[in-house]
Amino acid sequence: MRTTPRSWLLRGGVLAVVHAAAETVRTGFGVHHPTSRTLFEAIVLGVLVAVAAVWGAVDTWRDVPERGKVWLIASLVAGWGAAILGIVGKSIFVDQSGVADLGAALTGGAAFTALLVLVPACIGLVVGRWIHVSGRGSREEPDVPQRDGSRSGPRS
Repeated sequence: MRTTPRSWLLRGGVLAVVHAAAETVRTGFGVHHPTSRTLFEAIVLGVLVAVAAVWGAVDTWRDVPERGKVWLIASLVAGWGAAILGIVGKSIFVDQSGVADLGAALTGGAAFTALLVLVPACIGLVVGRWIHVSGRGSREEPDVPQRDGSRSGPRS
């Protein structure tokens, strides 16, 4: 089964919007509350990591085809999308960010965002597989009659 553009575009687009909104809120909070922004930034970072990790685990549970490739491309889309949307959001809601800030956002900012999506998503993929495998053994399979008269299911 091939990866559809819808798979990675959905993940990348949603996470680009989430990261851009988080960056705009984080910057706005830092402007208005400069002494208490460290805790707020840690909470925002934790939420962003959790979103990608949980979505990666859900993709494993749903058995999304080529999920590693999907998350790699989605992280690149999220990085560049969050860079552009973050500059737009900050220029509208926070300060006078503009075209001069776009270069740094599209290089270092996009790379950081891509890693902030890819690494937790990969951890989520691994943890999701571990949870999925360990949960599979605890479920009882139904006792289903076969055509030859034997039964499939747990043996007593």
